[in-house]
Amino acid sequence: MTDPFPYRYERTASAGQLAVDHAGLAPETNTGAIVSVAGRVMLLRHFGAIAFATLADSSGRIQLFATEAKTPRFEDFAKLSIGDWIGVKGEVVTTRRGELSVTADEWVLLAATQRPFPDKWHGLVDPDTRYRQRYVDLWASDDSRRIFQVRTKVISAVRRWLEDRGFVEAETPVLQPDQGGATARPFITHHNALDMPLYLRIAGGELYLKRLIGGGMEKVFELGRVFRNEGISPRHNPEFTMLEVYEAYADYTDMMALCENLVADVTRAVTGSTTLSHGGQDLDLTPPWRRATMVELIKEQAGVDVDLALPADELRAIARGLHVPLKPTWGPGKIVLEIYEKTTESKLWGPVFVCDYPQEVSPLARPHRSKPGCVERFEPIVAGRELGNAFSELVDPVDQRARFEEQAAQKEAGDDEAMAVDEDYLRALEYGLPPTGGLGIGIDRLVMLLTDAANIRDVVLFPTLRPEQLRQAGGDDGDELLG
Repeated sequence: MTDPFPYRYERTASAGQLAVDHAGLAPETNTGAIVSVAGRVMLLRHFGAIAFATLADSSGRIQLFATEAKTPRFEDFAKLSIGDWIGVKGEVVTTRRGELSVTADEWVLLAATQRPFPDKWHGLVDPDTRYRQRYVDLWASDDSRRIFQVRTKVISAVRRWLEDRGFVEAETPVLQPDQGGATARPFITHHNALDMPLYLRIAGGELYLKRLIGGGMEKVFELGRVFRNEGISPRHNPEFTMLEVYEAYADYTDMMALCENLVADVTRAVTGSTTLSHGGQDLDLTPPWRRATMVELIKEQAGVDVDLALPADELRAIARGLHVPLKPTWGPGKIVLEIYEKTTESKLWGPVFVCDYPQEVSPLARPHRSKPGCVERFEPIVAGRELGNAFSELVDPVDQRARFEEQAAQKEAGDDEAMAVDEDYLRALEYGLPPTGGLGIGIDRLVMLLTDAANIRDVVLFPTLRPEQLRQAGGDDGDELLG
């Protein structure tokens, strides 16, 4: 009796490698090469005593050629369902039309699909089903497979680029005792054995990586998951992948050079060029990228002059004139940032480094050496989206304590995104931290850029979704935000 669920299958060739090894053969060629292939049946055509099937594996597709005369259980082969997993052993040949094929001299059913597979021509048309059933989407959509192949190449290229330049990869805690490293609302959990709350990190190990700089590791980076208990949108998933890079003896101008060269080189490694089309527009990522201050860009895009030296009431009046909503507790720095984000950021095709942020909204960045009220911080903006964030890192423990305490006061007043006072990090600064440049890049945003994806869910294999049974009961999955 045939086991309906075989334990293994000895495969000797992949579809992609067969296409390379036997390229350019004339029609009706018998190569004499006997191979075993395995994968999913994605197309089946039956013409009397012969049948053709398209077999797909992770490397590509190959045609299978079955005949009533040579193929065991031919009628069963001809009745295979789209989506069935099979293994086939036979000769590599070309048909009369020159199609590279493997003859089905032996075959075995490895796993039968028990659900209807998507139509070859239409695939999964419902986006929610695509995101929930990625195991089907990857077979039904060539574009989905392409996107995640690009994602793998991007992460590999980023890691290799940094290691080639002397950076050391480090791992820092995902569960942290304090909320820090960025201003965002955290996920909170509880450790039973220690009877203490813990926070899932909201930044890619920033405060821990800088501890390593103070410990003598002069170039460090981390590629890891980050978690923020915030809204869902085409650009935001509650968990995402972040690259964090820190370098001793560097400042934010060094991070600009590192950022533009890293992105350009990774783009070239993955796509073959530093120019691409995104959203129907051409985009050139070749360095150097433009450098401009936040207030300069607001003037260009919104047509207003803003300055941190202006009284808060005057800045509020400018914001009202631009229909930018504000909260009454915001100071000049937060108001200027809000004007920029609501009127300017999405219009910057770039790439451009938006420089010199207000100190009020940058608790971990070093004061600007020549612009009072500003810090040495930039964000790279490409195609109207923030790609990352970078500083000349604050190394003065007294200044850092004051800013932590200001954040703690905001938290006490009800700001869920504000940071806590991290006493151990302050102790590390008191031991001395050299001049340091830091850079964070959102890997999901970078993959969106390189794959021309408009929605972050298209580049995350398993995006965060409301459980299916709750959605069917009428629960909101945030889909109205996905546009």
